[in-house]
Amino acid sequence: MAHRWYVLTTPALMQPALQAQWAAHIAVSEEQHEGQIAVYVERELPAHYISADRTARDRAVGLFGKLGVWDTEYNNGVLIYLLEAEHAIEIVADRGVRTCTQEADWTAIAQQLAQLLQAGQTSQGMLLAVDSVGALLAAHFPRATDNTADAPRALDNEVPDFPVL
Repeated sequence: MAHRWYVLTTPALMQPALQAQWAAHIAVSEEQHEGQIAVYVERELPAHYISADRTARDRAVGLFGKLGVWDTEYNNGVLIYLLEAEHAIEIVADRGVRTCTQEADWTAIAQQLAQLLQAGQTSQGMLLAVDSVGALLAAHFPRATDNTADAPRALDNEVPDFPVL
């Protein structure tokens, strides 16, 4: 019931006009690395998640699979998930990314995003989160700069850049 009340009484944090701006920012970030970044913003958990007592983390992990973020060639996809009704931020990184990063990296990004969202700086927060995720991906999955046989090839965009609201 709390989720429904939140949706009925609170204006949407994320506006559709921001989608194109964020998509362009994700695309620029992905020019610097072989990773894939996806963004999903949801006002409330679906009813079947609430009735099953599932969490925002459960939802983020489910969407990570449903959106195909897990299915990149180098296992280097990252989903940034926001659940407005609970003010929850979840960052789900694929196994290739988790092997070379620390949980503290993701916690710091989520905390920074939360602070900016609380300050009403929605777009700045998301752009900074994308930049921070992109910096981690660039450190561990840099974009190939040559075409030698030893260099990984530049991949097509494996996960759509357009955020889902």
